[in-house]
Amino acid sequence: MTGSGGVTLTEELMSWDGVSKHPHRFGGIEFQLNGKEIGHLHGNSLFDLLSTKSERDRWIEEGKAQSHHMFPDSNWVSVYLNSEQDVAHAIEITRYKFERMQEQQNNKLEGEM
Repeated sequence: MTGSGGVTLTEELMSWDGVSKHPHRFGGIEFQLNGKEIGHLHGNSLFDLLSTKSERDRWIEEGKAQSHHMFPDSNWVSVYLNSEQDVAHAIEITRYKFERMQEQQNNKLEGEM
């Protein structure tokens, strides 16, 4: 899988309703849902995602992510895309965040009615 994890992840995320990709401010590709960042990809082998502290701790404890490569004490996690299993973990974590973001946006829209 060396070098192709980011391609596989990108193809999956771009198939989700409402997801768009943009240049990330620190390089790489940022995936957004309605203008809000879901996560970002550095090259083809490193994916970063912001989560709540409890989610961060769970993903790390389950071995599906690691502390962020630059800011290990933050709520960011990093997933190194070295294997198909790593990509599956990145997709699982991102799907979880994506669904939470959709819920928040739907709740906001309902509150505006």
